[in-house]
Amino acid sequence: MAKRATPGLNTSSMADISFLLLTFFLMTSSINTDMGIARRLPPPLPPSFTPPDVRERNIFIVKINRSDLILFNKEIPVDKETALSLLKDRAKEFLGNPQNREDLPQKENVNIKYLGNYPVSKGVISLQNDRGTSYETYFRVQNELTAAINEMRDELAKERFSKSYIDLDTARQHAIDKAIPVAISEAEPANKGGGK
Repeated sequence: MAKRATPGLNTSSMADISFLLLTFFLMTSSINTDMGIARRLPPPLPPSFTPPDVRERNIFIVKINRSDLILFNKEIPVDKETALSLLKDRAKEFLGNPQNREDLPQKENVNIKYLGNYPVSKGVISLQNDRGTSYETYFRVQNELTAAINEMRDELAKERFSKSYIDLDTARQHAIDKAIPVAISEAEPANKGGGK
């Protein structure tokens, strides 16, 4: 007696089904890898533009070296986490200069709609890093500096309008933005270790 051959499975449509399943999962899955800094770049300056002189008291220098050590205004915190925990409050104190100290930024009275004459800080935060600085540390420093400005804006909104900044209409938000501008200047990354 001859052996009977085992019937084979028809797998011609398996490839189509696999492709459809893969496509379905790719289209319905969300991959949360977005990490970046939302910042609008200023328009390009004309070639004849000469930058104004900035007095030393109006600059708050934040340096990150290639070892991810953070130095601000010549202070060297014990470690990165300590520096990050202090950075937001130091930036707020610098930009706000609540006691009008001589070693902190000057203020200029500006007439702003909805706020009247408001003392706008001339302070600038200068962020400098090395090419070897990790993106994670750079990103966390940027977050702390942005949080300082956002908190200052929120505090002013609550003081003047009894609402959070996010709950204000666009015109009042623009007024708060003029009173507390984003004054963060970024230098081109250096090749050598900064903050030494």
